[in-house]
Amino acid sequence: MTDPKESKGYLVARLEDVPPVDCPCGVSRRAFSVPENDTATLHLVDISKDSQVHYHKKLTEIYYVLEGEGYMELNGDRVPLEPGVSILIQPLTRHRAVGNLKILNIAIPKFDPEDEWFD
Repeated sequence: MTDPKESKGYLVARLEDVPPVDCPCGVSRRAFSVPENDTATLHLVDISKDSQVHYHKKLTEIYYVLEGEGYMELNGDRVPLEPGVSILIQPLTRHRAVGNLKILNIAIPKFDPEDEWFD
């Protein structure tokens, strides 16, 4: 549950309480996605299907693998994924995750579904 505390200068979220939404790679729980925040969002993502190759024009993403194994395609390169691996994905980098994985994704700035582009 996201609890805006504008006057206090912070937000609190319990990821398990954030409602899940479908995304191109499975299901995501997007914390801090509120109008009061433009800085960044934190997503708990269950990747249960091979995602489509996509990119973002403005968004930088940091993936941190919590569970599972697979790989990430990044501009045609394959990077193995396993728990503990982290990847920073800069704007315009074509990418997709493959495998059954649970990841944390930090989106900077705040995630905007209009900034998701597919080839």
